[in-house]
Amino acid sequence: MESPFKAEVLKGKVALLTGGASGIGYEISVQLGKHGASIAVMGRRKNVIDSAVESLHSLGIPAIGLVGDVRKRDDAVRVLESTVKHFGRLDILVNAAAGNFLVPSEDLSPNGFRTVLDIDAVGTFTMCHEALKYLKKGAPGKDSSVGGTIMNISATLHYTATWYQIHVSAAKAAVDSITRSLALEWGTDYDIRVNGIAPGPIEDTAGFSKLLPQEILSKFKVNAPTTKVGQKWDIAMAAVYLASTAGKYINGTTLVVDGADWLTKPSHLPKERVKQLSRAVERRSRNEPVGIPKSKL
Repeated sequence: MESPFKAEVLKGKVALLTGGASGIGYEISVQLGKHGASIAVMGRRKNVIDSAVESLHSLGIPAIGLVGDVRKRDDAVRVLESTVKHFGRLDILVNAAAGNFLVPSEDLSPNGFRTVLDIDAVGTFTMCHEALKYLKKGAPGKDSSVGGTIMNISATLHYTATWYQIHVSAAKAAVDSITRSLALEWGTDYDIRVNGIAPGPIEDTAGFSKLLPQEILSKFKVNAPTTKVGQKWDIAMAAVYLASTAGKYINGTTLVVDGADWLTKPSHLPKERVKQLSRAVERRSRNEPVGIPKSKL
């Protein structure tokens, strides 16, 4: 799809993306790069990183790949230092690294719970914490009056409750809290904008196929309106928007990009039956106050 943004809207910017070599993270890498940014991708699998960097180069995007685990502070420090050494600066940090799997709560071990919290929540904070000195206003290579931007990839699971993903729901709730707190502190002190993006169901991603069994996936694709199934491009465009000057007054919010999926609740009655009941109530209301039995009047 054609981007609504000018190709040079992020010209001269440098972006580091954890989890930026696959899935939604890779599409964000591509779109930030297509709009002028130089890209550094961080991940644990060297073969995946090498393939992503090769693809980015084929698109004419300046890119490097760096192996590292967001759970390890030393890796975070090394990757950030390498990014700034190579490109001379850092303007955008995207925390897209995440862990997820379906499991009933009673079968989830404390270690499994902790692992997802470590990747999603602790990893997000670690990367933000170590990136601060490069992102704040006055950092080397940056305009002295302008800070950078951070985007944390979240979810909508914790807005209500989600089956068999208690670990991820807790982690993403923590990520949203981190987003708000850092936006408050670092937006005030360092002119850094910190926002989140909460994707809905996004087709052609590992999470979409892994978290929805085939029998459920088939029904979902048939029954759900097309607007309820998003594309990786949709999330990447939200990232371009937040990274650009179009989002300069947005700070501390998590942008939900899900076609209103999390608001959707299955109807317990067919629409025609609801209409019949509504007309019946309307007819009664013409003769007596609604909700007051006639015997009480």
